[in-house]
Amino acid sequence: MKNITVIGAGAWGTALAAAARRAGCTTRLYARENDVAAAINEGRGNPVFLKGIDLPDGIAASSDLGEAVQGAEAVILVVPAQFLRATAEDLAKILPARIPVILAAKGIEQGSLALMSEIAEEALPQNPIAVLSGPSFAAEVARSLPVALTLASADEALGRQLIDALAGPMFRLYQSKDIVGAEIGGAVKNVLAIACGIVEGRGLGDNARAALITRGLAEMVRLGRAKGATTETMMGLAGLGDLVLTCNAMQSRNFSFGHALGQGKTPEEVLSERVAVTEGVASAVSVVDLAEKLSVDMPICATVHAIIHEGRDIDTAIHMLMERPLTFE
Repeated sequence: MKNITVIGAGAWGTALAAAARRAGCTTRLYARENDVAAAINEGRGNPVFLKGIDLPDGIAASSDLGEAVQGAEAVILVVPAQFLRATAEDLAKILPARIPVILAAKGIEQGSLALMSEIAEEALPQNPIAVLSGPSFAAEVARSLPVALTLASADEALGRQLIDALAGPMFRLYQSKDIVGAEIGGAVKNVLAIACGIVEGRGLGDNARAALITRGLAEMVRLGRAKGATTETMMGLAGLGDLVLTCNAMQSRNFSFGHALGQGKTPEEVLSERVAVTEGVASAVSVVDLAEKLSVDMPICATVHAIIHEGRDIDTAIHMLMERPLTFE
């Protein structure tokens, strides 16, 4: 399994294409933008989403989806979560059965409240599904800095085959069978990273951020368990690991978004200045809706949703969190 196609040439998709190429794979990258595909093919990297980062030679980029997946032995699907269904439906028309699809988007679909794997299983019923998640900034992966991620697949043999194909000296993969846990961790941590960014932007201190991370992890575990995930997954790379990373660095689009909110900008102002998608903005809606559906208490995520989508004043929201009834941990 050495012919890999990555669908989605944003920062993360481009970084994963670079990792696959360094692992010795024949790598194709589907880019919706013609100028991005042209730049990659001309050896100029990805000037739109990964400016200033050199990519390994040999990545073949294309703006034709059919051409990109031709001959693929595995596909890595890296489009924003809210667009995954449409892309998967397009892919179903051209991708042969039994070709595995690795999902690398982090989110929960609005409206349906479906996980990415649930969407893929519906749109691509003949293709086995795996999930790749964990603490990873695209720029660092693209530069071949060390990273460790979780690759989850219900089929243990397939999971091992995918890991053997993609793992490299600086790209370490741990195997899991808990697809739901890997996805819940990736979706919830984006919402919590916004909360931590708000704390930092507001100057509320390291104590407050540590409390948010810890109590946010408790919310993540509750939602994951309600969906059938294991606590072990939540405490691993795809849960705690990803949460710690995104809640502590301005490289995180979600943390930096929250930071800007904390400093007084409106959500609309921040988003208007960005090219890449900030997944936690949409995920705040679907995470809260899913929590309500499953009767899971997630006050931090609900507060982030209220600030972004309901216009709640940040200081008021913070006081409401701090004044909740005292209880056991």
